[in-house]
Amino acid sequence: MNTEELALSILLKNITKTFGSIVKTNVLQDINIKISDNQFISVLGPSGSGKSTLLSLIGTIETPSSGTILINDIDTIELNLDEIADLRYENFGFVFQQYHLIDSLTALENVIIPTLTRKVEYEREKNAFELLELVGLKDQKDLYPFQLSGGQQQRVAIARALITKPKWILADEPTGNLDSKNGELIFNLLKKIQQEENCGIIMVTHDTTLAERTDQIIEMNDGRIQLVRRGKNGSLPITHI
Repeated sequence: MNTEELALSILLKNITKTFGSIVKTNVLQDINIKISDNQFISVLGPSGSGKSTLLSLIGTIETPSSGTILINDIDTIELNLDEIADLRYENFGFVFQQYHLIDSLTALENVIIPTLTRKVEYEREKNAFELLELVGLKDQKDLYPFQLSGGQQQRVAIARALITKPKWILADEPTGNLDSKNGELIFNLLKKIQQEENCGIIMVTHDTTLAERTDQIIEMNDGRIQLVRRGKNGSLPITHI
């Protein structure tokens, strides 16, 4: 099977991102890439190489200074703010290095949060509980963040990212604040989600060992994609235009 046989999900073409109005800094330059559905992709590179900015552009949190981003053949540049919010809600769940849980809410209530801005027909609490069960925290559903370990808090964050049934999880250094044991648990959980929930993963990381275990690796430096290659478990190439 090759990439032409997979559904093309994400296309970035001639992307640049510049910050600053007087003194301009080019954070991303000449980014061209095609990504197909349901892959586990790692974005690898040193600090300041543009990894997190790339993830923010894919997730429509940031807009490019120039270039085109297509999500499921939809040109994001053409969308208004409400349309962008809808596209983001339907396609992306987010996991960060910092867990961003609300201290006054239980694990279950934190998982439910993304659905509160929408009129949803499914049962919020039932779905949230099932996701906590998926990440191994069903017995901790009524605990508050301060009662959970760092690894447990990150698992709550992953459950929260899944509550909208996204096509992609965008994970920015999800193991960065964890020890090696918990980092391994989180990585294995993301891999399980990719395989069992039909959900692609794009993970920013400094950890070359973890990156090698993903399907594809995007190597970045100085705001540019230097190399796109298969991980040790990969079989399908990303197309670097």
